[in-house]
Amino acid sequence: MRLPHVIPFRKSPVYFFTACVHSRHRVLANRNAFDVLSEIWERSGSVDGWYVGNFVLMPDHVHFFATPIVTAKTREAWTKMWKSVSARRLLKELNCSPPFWQGDTFDHVLRGNESYAEKWKHVKQNPVRAGLCSSPEEWPWQGEITQLKFEDG
Repeated sequence: MRLPHVIPFRKSPVYFFTACVHSRHRVLANRNAFDVLSEIWERSGSVDGWYVGNFVLMPDHVHFFATPIVTAKTREAWTKMWKSVSARRLLKELNCSPPFWQGDTFDHVLRGNESYAEKWKHVKQNPVRAGLCSSPEEWPWQGEITQLKFEDG
């Protein structure tokens, strides 16, 4: 489900996140993982004040973009929340042993519309570079929860 609005960000930073599965187990590129993470991130805006934009699930890690509103949980609290909730659900649904996620999550702040578009262009090529598909459009485990865009001026 896509939200019906566009989240502009200028005062709120846009982060690029990468989270890896513990021991790099290849358990994410499937319908269950896609549905669990999409559902958590769809609710995240109204519950935690964090809106997720584009994302790509690779077999052993996920890349995504997100931005907070002014009243959002801290980045650390939000990251801990979605990883905890998703881990509980994914461990059960994928019949895995804990832990699910690696402890650290890589994130950095993007600086402009060009960097978001450029970074997304690079990220969506990951399945192609990994030999999982021949074009980014063929990779089923990607999407966009909320359209994020920079305000002009």
